[in-house]
Amino acid sequence: MDVMPLLLLVAGSAVIAAAGRRTPVPAPLLLVAAGLVVSYVPGVPDYTLDPHIVLPLLLPPLLHTAATDSSYLDLRAQLRPVALLSVGYVLFATFAVGWALHLLVPGLPLAAALVFGAVVAPPDAVAATAVARRVGLPSRVTTILQGESLFNDATAITAFKVALAAAVGEGATWAGGVAEFLIAAIGGVGIGLVLMAPLHWLRTHLKEALLQNTLSLLIPFVAYAAAEQVHASGVLAVVVVALYLGHRAWEVDFATRLQEEAVWKMVAFVLESSVFALIGLQLPVVVRGLGEYEGADAVRYALIVFLVVVAARFVWVYPATFLPRALSARIRAREADLTWKGPFVIGWAGMRGVVSLAIAFSIPLTLHDGDEPFPQRNLILFLTFTTVIGTLVVQGLTLPPLIRLLKFPERDTQAETLAEANAQAQASRAAEQHLEELLSDERNALPGPLAERLRTVLERRRNAVWERLGQVNPVTGETVDDTYRRLAREMISAERTVFVKLRDGRYIDDEMLRTLLRRLDLEEAAAYRETT
Repeated sequence: MDVMPLLLLVAGSAVIAAAGRRTPVPAPLLLVAAGLVVSYVPGVPDYTLDPHIVLPLLLPPLLHTAATDSSYLDLRAQLRPVALLSVGYVLFATFAVGWALHLLVPGLPLAAALVFGAVVAPPDAVAATAVARRVGLPSRVTTILQGESLFNDATAITAFKVALAAAVGEGATWAGGVAEFLIAAIGGVGIGLVLMAPLHWLRTHLKEALLQNTLSLLIPFVAYAAAEQVHASGVLAVVVVALYLGHRAWEVDFATRLQEEAVWKMVAFVLESSVFALIGLQLPVVVRGLGEYEGADAVRYALIVFLVVVAARFVWVYPATFLPRALSARIRAREADLTWKGPFVIGWAGMRGVVSLAIAFSIPLTLHDGDEPFPQRNLILFLTFTTVIGTLVVQGLTLPPLIRLLKFPERDTQAETLAEANAQAQASRAAEQHLEELLSDERNALPGPLAERLRTVLERRRNAVWERLGQVNPVTGETVDDTYRRLAREMISAERTVFVKLRDGRYIDDEMLRTLLRRLDLEEAAAYRETT
């Protein structure tokens, strides 16, 4: 097996993604563009998306890291709009886009057209949420987009399986399709509910951070495989488990949390970067198989399908947003007044991604009897590719200026800091009281300086947030936080230099140096976290 193409993909994607963080263009778009360009460079090998790799090996960790970073409480508060998008919209888009393609392409059976509808139905909100965080979208809109991206793949994959069974002649019926959908959804959630408590118990009872993090990396694959084994939704099982673990992460040992955060950030960075680069690299593979649809017809179909995909989202989003409020006084009382701006951004943030391409590549070459080819399979692959690229480029590039043009209310950072300071003050008072109770017990006797050090650390943590509201230094232009972090880094750097000199002079060995440097690293991280 030649591993060089894989290494080149990962390394090249990482470099481009890192460069993208220094440009106004979102990194996913740069990666797709780079993949498109590189795909025609002589000597570059073909990178073909294998659905047997993408879905079971790439999708679970990406879903896991997105779900653990999400807020269970926020998602629960936005359950209705998230469900309407991740289930209702995906099914609506499947039928709307499929029916449009059936009317557009002569001779294309409706079942095959619905297969395509299911393929392009689920938006991939990775790029959208990256933009949302950068330009400061309201948290409600960001939560809805995140929630949709967590659950919509399960709906789309199930709808695809039902439509595919009908298209290849396996005798699928509407009743059977509904039953399969319910089994997949209920089974996926059920598997997740069964697994989440035992997995969390294991995480809290393993004593070594290394073992705990190994388990953390295995969890999404275990949940996905367990659900798929009983023909349930592996996507839903992964999301349910990850939401629970993320909500209870505070119960895990601090060393595990620190390592886990770093590990999963790296995993998500590598996978997301590689996945978007893979999208661009598919161009030669797709074009070579286009066959009879090369030329003007293919371009015309691609343009019309792109417009239908974009329009269908708006057709669904606005009624799904405002009709429930119009029909229910309870919803109007519970939710703040909405404007047209939030639904407009949600409607425009419908970029498709690698899941659509992976599902499309899993379409079989022939029908159930094995003699006839699948109707217009190459055209479906081509339209999937153009839809993914079109939404990523057109909507992805215009989303940031659109959000700025709409002028959403800016976040009240001072109010957020005040809320954080009040929360820290309450926690500090409880900690002070508990500390005095502990010190009054003779079993916890400490020398005076050490006891005072505990009180000083606590006081520093309490005051740090209030200091964030202070004035900017007129000489340096730094905030109090900036100055504190800079001085802490310089002090620690001076200590680090001495430790290295002592090691080089053979006064201490390398093992002791690593111990001392790790202690400094933790102190530097603590100083940084105190002021962020």
